[in-house]
Amino acid sequence: YGEGSLRLTNVKASFRPEAAVRVAFAAHWDTRPRADREDPPSDQPILGANDGASGVAVLMALADVLRDDPPPFGVDLLFFDGEDYGREGDLDNYLLGSMRFVEDFPGYRPAALVLLDMVGKKNLRIPMEMQSLRQNPTLVRVVFNRALALGLDAFDPVPGRPVHDDHVPFLRRGIPAVNLIDLDYPPWHTLRDTPDQCDPDSLGQVGRPLVALIRDDFARGRGLTR
Repeated sequence: YGEGSLRLTNVKASFRPEAAVRVAFAAHWDTRPRADREDPPSDQPILGANDGASGVAVLMALADVLRDDPPPFGVDLLFFDGEDYGREGDLDNYLLGSMRFVEDFPGYRPAALVLLDMVGKKNLRIPMEMQSLRQNPTLVRVVFNRALALGLDAFDPVPGRPVHDDHVPFLRRGIPAVNLIDLDYPPWHTLRDTPDQCDPDSLGQVGRPLVALIRDDFARGRGLTR
């Protein structure tokens, strides 16, 4: 939106990089450069405790688990930049990091991608994001069935609205993806998106099924495209 270029950085961390079968878990690590949902709107960047940092926090904890007990297949942790750069309504300038990632690595085709976004709020409720459900119903149901089997009430197995998020570039490439997100968050895109709005229990409810999916469902091929 200004003069010059915009320099962004994606991060990819791999466990068992030699394995042919791979599953990706992703989040965006940038935060919004403007608080346009403030009244009045502000040009001040948001802290992004939930919108950005919550998904990153879960993946960092997952990295600790996989370091101590390596997965039975290849796992990639993807951290995208520039997801939240665009001004409202300008969808071409959102998802900059994930769009560039699939462009730069056209041969990267994981058997599934699980995206985490805005998963830290109090009283978390994650429905089945509509684009994920329409294109990959089996994968979505495997993820939600695992969460429900663990007794995690943050997961609500009902259709939710479609969300323009970092899973979209992968869906467009035919890669199965599921977006775990709770958009019902009043501090969204405001200066109030701070750690006091988040709950460690919510992060745990999202992290626990990821570990179980790796150890059980995905290890057995459930929901995966090989």
